[in-house]
Amino acid sequence: MPLAVGTRLGPYEVLSPIGAGGMGEVYRARDGRLGRDVAIKVLPADLAANEERLKRFEKEARSASALSHPNIVPVFDIGTTDGVSWIAMELVDGYNLRKLLASGPLSLKKTLGISTQIAEGLAKAHATGIVHRDLKPENVMVTREGIVKILDFGLAKLTSPTGETGEVTQSPTVSAATEAGVVLGTVGYMSPEQALGGTLDFRSDQFSFGAILYELIAGKRAFARPSAPETLTAIIREEPEPLAKAAPNSSLPLRWIVERCLSKEREERYTLLRTGESSRAATTGPRRWCAWLPALHAKPT
Repeated sequence: MPLAVGTRLGPYEVLSPIGAGGMGEVYRARDGRLGRDVAIKVLPADLAANEERLKRFEKEARSASALSHPNIVPVFDIGTTDGVSWIAMELVDGYNLRKLLASGPLSLKKTLGISTQIAEGLAKAHATGIVHRDLKPENVMVTREGIVKILDFGLAKLTSPTGETGEVTQSPTVSAATEAGVVLGTVGYMSPEQALGGTLDFRSDQFSFGAILYELIAGKRAFARPSAPETLTAIIREEPEPLAKAAPNSSLPLRWIVERCLSKEREERYTLLRTGESSRAATTGPRRWCAWLPALHAKPT
C-alpha cells in the first residue's frame, strides 16, 4: 500500500511518490537533520518479511554504501519503521535512459558521454567486488548537467531466495521489467549466464552494458522478441542484428566493443585481474575492461 504524504520513516518525511519497480516503491523525502531531500526506496513486503533475506539485504546495502564514485548513486541510510523496511539514497534530478531513449537513438556525442560514464562507474564497483546484476536503462539516470548516475548497485541479488551456499538458486522464474524474480535481472538485458540461472560475476554486467550501448546506438533493443521466453532464448542462442545494418553510421571500433560485450561466452568479454595479484594492481586492474574507452572517440566510418 502506497505511503501517505507526511509519513515518517526514521528521520525522513515522505513528500511525494517518485515511482515503483521490482525493488519497491520510491518516494521523495526530506531529511530534516541535514535540510536536504533524498530518495527513499521502500522494500517489497515479501522481502521485508523474510528475516534472512532482509539481513542479507542490509549487509549488501552497507557494502554498496561504501562505494564512492561520481557515477554511482550513494546509499545514505537503511532502516525499518513500523514494519516498513527502507533505504535512503541520493535524489537525482534528471531522467533515466528509458525516457531519453523514447525518441530513438541518441547522438554520437551523447552516446559516448553516457557510455563512458557507465563504464567508469561499473569499473569502480567491480574493483571492490560488487556486481550490479540488473543493469538496464531504468537503472541509469542522467542529470540535467549530463552526469550519469547508476542506481541500485549490488542490491538486485538480495531480491531472490538463495540456497545454503548463498548462491542464486536455479529456477525458471524470470524478472520482467518491473518484477523481481529468482533468476536475477531484467528480460532483454540479462546475460546468458543469468538467463540460465548460473553464477554471476563482473562480466555479466558487461553483457548488460553491451545491450544498453546497442540500444543507445541503434535506438532499439538488441534482443526484443514478442514474449519473455522468446527473448531469453534469443539472449542464450541468437545474435542481435549487426550494428552495421541497424546503425550503419556507427563507428567500427564502437561496433567491436558492443560485439565483445555481447559475447555469449563470458570468457570472450573483457578481462579482469585475477585473484592473487598485488594490491596496487588489484586496485587499478579492474579498469582494464574499459581500457577501450578511447576507441569510442574514433570518427564514424
